[in-house]
Amino acid sequence: MSKNYRAELVGAFGNPIDENPTGVMEEAAFAAKGLNFRYLTVRVEKDDLEAAMNGVRAFGMKGINLTIPHKVNVLKYLDELSEAAKIIGAVNMVVNKDGKLWGENTDGKGFLISLKNEGVSVEGKQVVILGAGGAAKAIGVECALAGAKKIIIVNRNRERGEDLVRLIEEKTNAKAEYAPWDSTYKVSPETDIFINATCIGLYPDVNSKPDVDYDTVTSDMVVSDVVFNDPNTLFLQEAAKRGAHTVNGLGMLVNQGALNFTLWTGVEAPIDVMTDTLKKEFSL
Repeated sequence: MSKNYRAELVGAFGNPIDENPTGVMEEAAFAAKGLNFRYLTVRVEKDDLEAAMNGVRAFGMKGINLTIPHKVNVLKYLDELSEAAKIIGAVNMVVNKDGKLWGENTDGKGFLISLKNEGVSVEGKQVVILGAGGAAKAIGVECALAGAKKIIIVNRNRERGEDLVRLIEEKTNAKAEYAPWDSTYKVSPETDIFINATCIGLYPDVNSKPDVDYDTVTSDMVVSDVVFNDPNTLFLQEAAKRGAHTVNGLGMLVNQGALNFTLWTGVEAPIDVMTDTLKKEFSL
């Protein structure tokens, strides 16, 4: 039998990305399933994205993850989008289908799975989301499609915030409204689920937290953060002090990673292996 020294390639493009642990998780999953795949973590500047995506085709890569700042800009370099990605207007992963690049957004789906694993449903709930970027779009749309009653988008840039509100109201059955974030945000007592979908608190900015009046967070709320490095963010620490049920960003990272794994390989992801690997990385 001839030997194959060429591994199938996947990876991630972004900046900052040096501290992104996705590759460790995915490679542990490839090893557990006996797959000859390699995951490349690549720093790609904003202006170099087109060249990088051409590289995906040139190298015959099976696919790629996209993170900050590429989730929206990458759309112009793709051939096809999933229905969810079309609505969201952002992708976090691409599959190379015989030279055609197909974009999907597994961020919001992974987020909902992480809530479900904590016994939390968004159906009929009022959801408040900090931010209006790619992660916020994915989470907002998926929460709306899953039956959230009302979604409030809190963002400093009014135009971006109102654009996301309009998208949710036009494409889903959920009600949505924009809340300006021009001062310390006070969380409404009607809030059921409160989400930080910004990058505030992401390494190396671990000593920062969103400008929120944390005394308006109550023990009746579920508070979640998309930041996974460090997963024990100051945002979640403040919420926990008020008795809130907190959900860190590791669950979302693992679950979207598992969805990506299967889309690239056609093999069911070993979620336990992926979770344990990340926990070891963060000494949890």
